[in-house]
Amino acid sequence: MDLKDATLMILGESADHPGLAKLAQSAYDQLITDGHVDYRVLSDMIAEASGKGVLRAVNRKYGPAARDAIFGPVLREIDRQKPVPPRRTVSPALAHVSGARHAGW
Repeated sequence: MDLKDATLMILGESADHPGLAKLAQSAYDQLITDGHVDYRVLSDMIAEASGKGVLRAVNRKYGPAARDAIFGPVLREIDRQKPVPPRRTVSPALAHVSGARHAGW
């Protein structure tokens, strides 16, 4: 299933949840017109689906394989687009000091 189909399936399952339906419709419309959708819209859509119990309902109604087929493309696209925060670096002077051994911290 591609991202457009997955978004359309989520839209179909969101009939009882207007906020989720609005997000899913927005994501689908962006995919149709622009060919892509921002990860923040997709992330909000997943959060809303989770919060409203749509993920559980899809799992109960269709099973885990279908749930993964529907939500997997959305989660992969979020993962592909979302910026990775920079790693915290440890100062070379403190690299050898463990927080457990240094009681002064």
